[in-house]
Amino acid sequence: MPPPAESPTSVPPSADDPVPLPGKGPDVDPHLLVALLQLESQARGAQTVKELCFLLANETRRLVSFRQACVFSMGAHVGATCQVEVVSSVAVVDRKSPMVQWIEEVVSSLWESQSLQAPCHLNVTQCPKHLQSDWRRFAFPHVLWCPIIWGDHQVIGGMWLARERPWQEGEIQLIRRFVETVAHAWNALGKTKTSVRNWTISKRWLWVGLVLLVAIMCVPVHLSTLAPVEVVARDPVVVTAPLDGVIADVVVQPNTVVQKGDILFRYEDTKFRNDYEVAEKNLAVGFMEYRQVTQEAFFDEETGAGMPVQASEVRLKEAERDYAWEVLQQVEVRAARQGIVLFGDKSDWVGKPVVIGERIMEVANPQEYELKIDLPVEDAIVLREGAEVEVFLNADPLKAIPAILTHASYHAEVLPTNELAYRVQAEVTQRPETIRIGWQGTAKIYGDRVSFFFYLFRRPLSVFRQTIGW
Repeated sequence: MPPPAESPTSVPPSADDPVPLPGKGPDVDPHLLVALLQLESQARGAQTVKELCFLLANETRRLVSFRQACVFSMGAHVGATCQVEVVSSVAVVDRKSPMVQWIEEVVSSLWESQSLQAPCHLNVTQCPKHLQSDWRRFAFPHVLWCPIIWGDHQVIGGMWLARERPWQEGEIQLIRRFVETVAHAWNALGKTKTSVRNWTISKRWLWVGLVLLVAIMCVPVHLSTLAPVEVVARDPVVVTAPLDGVIADVVVQPNTVVQKGDILFRYEDTKFRNDYEVAEKNLAVGFMEYRQVTQEAFFDEETGAGMPVQASEVRLKEAERDYAWEVLQQVEVRAARQGIVLFGDKSDWVGKPVVIGERIMEVANPQEYELKIDLPVEDAIVLREGAEVEVFLNADPLKAIPAILTHASYHAEVLPTNELAYRVQAEVTQRPETIRIGWQGTAKIYGDRVSFFFYLFRRPLSVFRQTIGW
């Protein structure tokens, strides 16, 4: 049978009156007094609010006996969240536990109805109707609510105590006394979090702050954007494959200096040499046939009529021999100018078949270089020739290299990284002492002057407009 309904019983607000402890009449039990003093000392020595809640939920048994205790943290206003911080005899609170969820819902509903502003007894009739069926499952017949009050009636927490037998007045007074000490310690530990609530700002300073903020947002600044940059050669000689074939050997090392006419790489020449020898032998056969026709022409007029055709075949075979010789001469590819050789690893090319026109390496002057910037489309700004650029190379990130923008493509291109970007070129205005082709870093490109507000919110505004189209 469910326990009889009890009406809320408010507890006298003062704790200064004599406390009639249970079983002792008007006299004070010295053991309870010592326990109370010890608990108050422990409460003042707590380092965190969590430790204080654990002390309140478990060590209160030294003053009164109970079966279940839950310590709540309450919001600063009605309707705020009421959350269970600690449950007695439990190390960690399980937020998904049905009992914890039910108790939090009961306390939240009573807190919204302003029924928990003072210590009181709780019973099943005070619960919302949809929660009354679980009272016997999750609670005990006699529940005592004791709010943790600080200052001018500010409820910062509360304590849910439940057991089978009714609560005595002396026990309630003991709990109230200990809870008052806990409220003082709680406020001290949570001072850094709650002190902001007590700040007061006059309307005058509020207006001053707003005017100052508007003034700062209107300050003109240079619009800028960041993009990856690479030092590349200016007007390099591109070495392409002159023949269809297989590369047998790469003679030079990457990033080494070569002179004009030095061998860069060689083809596998077996096929080309055989083609030349076959063409030369075919030419010799053609000469013999032409000589034979010439000799027979003295005796046979019809044979002499075929001499022009035979002569044409000899010239054709001679052209084939000359072509095979030219191809054989291109087996060794030589440098067309002096400079450094730019390519990847030798092992990437040795034994690799290539086709005519395939890019293999570059020969460039190390003193002639420029900056290649890949500006992503989402970071693009209005770019003008001569715009200021600052380059921070990864080899020396603390030193800015000044440059000016010389060219920006009109159309975006898809990079090898599958990113859409504009190709931008820049020229270094003050050449540093040490710089090398191939170095990479970050370039800061400056655009037109805009307000500080637009500088801060350009990307959010762009995303906003692309999202809603307004």
